[in-house]
Amino acid sequence: MKTAVFSARRYDQALLAQANRGAGHELVFIADRLTADTVPLAAGCPAVSVFVNDQVDAAVLRGLAAQGTRLVATRSTGFNHIDLAAAQALGIAVVRVADYSPHSVAEFAVGLLLAVNRKIARASMRTRDGNFELDGLMGFDLHGKTVGVVGTGKIGAIFGRIMAGFGCTVLGHDPCPNPDFAQAGGRYVALPELLVSADVVSLHCPLTEATRHLVNAQTLAGAKRGALLVNTSRGGLVDTEAAIAALKTGQLGGLAIDVYEQEASLFFQDLSSTVITDDVIQRLVSFPNVIVTGHQAFFTQEAIGQIMQTTIDSITAFERGGALVNRVQPG
Repeated sequence: MKTAVFSARRYDQALLAQANRGAGHELVFIADRLTADTVPLAAGCPAVSVFVNDQVDAAVLRGLAAQGTRLVATRSTGFNHIDLAAAQALGIAVVRVADYSPHSVAEFAVGLLLAVNRKIARASMRTRDGNFELDGLMGFDLHGKTVGVVGTGKIGAIFGRIMAGFGCTVLGHDPCPNPDFAQAGGRYVALPELLVSADVVSLHCPLTEATRHLVNAQTLAGAKRGALLVNTSRGGLVDTEAAIAALKTGQLGGLAIDVYEQEASLFFQDLSSTVITDDVIQRLVSFPNVIVTGHQAFFTQEAIGQIMQTTIDSITAFERGGALVNRVQPG
C-alpha cells in the first residue's frame, strides 16, 4: 500500500524500510510535518503515517480524505494530535503504537531527575572550560525522599519501581490504579496529598481535556516548596508560564522536561543557526535549575524498532482487511 510518511527523519526512513522488507508497501518519505499546506504531498496515498507534532485536525483530515486517504497511522502511543471524531466522520481509520519499550521513557525520566538534581549538565559544561569548582552544584540524596508519580500505567509503574529501588517512598495518583504499581511498593493518594508530600513529581499520564495544564498555578502553589518536576509525557500537562513563575519564587526547585506545550514548531529540527522567536522556551532554558531535551525519551533502538514494526503491521492489516488491534476511536 502506498503510504506517505510525514516527519520522516533518517532513522525513521532506515528502520521503517527495514520493518517493511517483508511487507512490500510503497513508502513515500516526507521530511516536512503534515499540515494543511503539506496535505497535497500525500496525494494518491491510501495511508499516511504521522508523528506527535504533525497537525491532523479536521481540516487536514478533510484534505486527506478528498485525496483518497483511508488510514492514519501515528508512530506514537499518544494520539491527542489527531481529531478522532473528524476521522471517524470521514471514514478514516486511525491506528497508533499502543505499546513499545516503556523502559525507554521511564529510564530517561530517571536520567532527567538525576541530571537536574545533581546539576550534571552544568558540571559537564564547567569542566569543558577547565572549571572544576563545586560551588552551585549541590543536590540532595534521593534515598529517603518522597517521589510522586502522576499516571501509573506501564511507564509510570516502571518509573515508580526504579525510584523504590533508590530507597524512595513512592506515591501515585491515577483514576485507574495499576496493580503493578502497588506491588512495586507504590501507594495511591489523592493529587493534593501527593503534591504536598513529594520532593519529586514525575508526570506519566496522557494529554486529555481533563489533564491539560494539570500542573498550573494552583497545583504548584499546593506543592511542597522546592520540589523537582519531571515531565516526559506530554507538554500540555504543564502550564509553562505558571512553572516559570514558580521557578522564580523558588516554589518549584527545578524542572526537567523532554516535552513542551509549544514544541511542534521547535522539536525534531536543527534551529541552531536561526533566531528562535519562542520567548517562553528561551526563558525556560535560561534558568540554571532547568533541563530541556527535545522529546527523546522514547529514542532507543528497542523502542524505535518496535514502533516501526507495529506501524507496518497496522498498515498491512488494513490493506488485507484484517482486524486493527491498535485502532483508536473517539469516546
